[in-house]
Amino acid sequence: MSEQSTKPGVIGATILTSTGRYFDFERPDLSDIQTGDIATGLSNICRFGGQTAAFYSVAQHCVLASHIVPPADAFAALMHDAAEAYLGDVTSPLKRLLPDYRVIESRVEAAIATRFGLTLPWPESVKMADLRLLRTERRDLMSGAGGEWPGMEHYECLPEEIWPMLPADAAALWTARFNEIAPLHAVRAGRA
Repeated sequence: MSEQSTKPGVIGATILTSTGRYFDFERPDLSDIQTGDIATGLSNICRFGGQTAAFYSVAQHCVLASHIVPPADAFAALMHDAAEAYLGDVTSPLKRLLPDYRVIESRVEAAIATRFGLTLPWPESVKMADLRLLRTERRDLMSGAGGEWPGMEHYECLPEEIWPMLPADAAALWTARFNEIAPLHAVRAGRA
């Protein structure tokens, strides 16, 4: 008997989402990928493995990213960490040590991209926004000990300070931003 079948509450390789669906890590069903679950999941996950001065959600990070890329890439920026709503935020140094995790992450990311008409890999502007935010988040939300991260001096911080939001506020902000830009993305992608 496998560990999965003997552990109470475990149903295969699935998790129960906030909307009552079972999300399958091995075979993600596009109909189980819901914006409510993404908003809830991302808003309840703290960036940097929780090693911040105050709770700062992945949802807020994604909304900020969506505002600092060209308008054509805003939807991709909003969705660039959506897989974390199901997988959690595994820090990059740990992720490098977990090749099986990266396979699962790629599978979930591809399913989300398909569900919302996005193309992988993410646009270069999204990657640059992520790095600008990384440097800004380091400045505003993490201890000053240790100075700059190597190589980050090439990325300009945002001029404004990041003020962390409560999870419910971040979920509402993420949902509002989704509702604002998803229709524009659908038109651009020929899905409207």
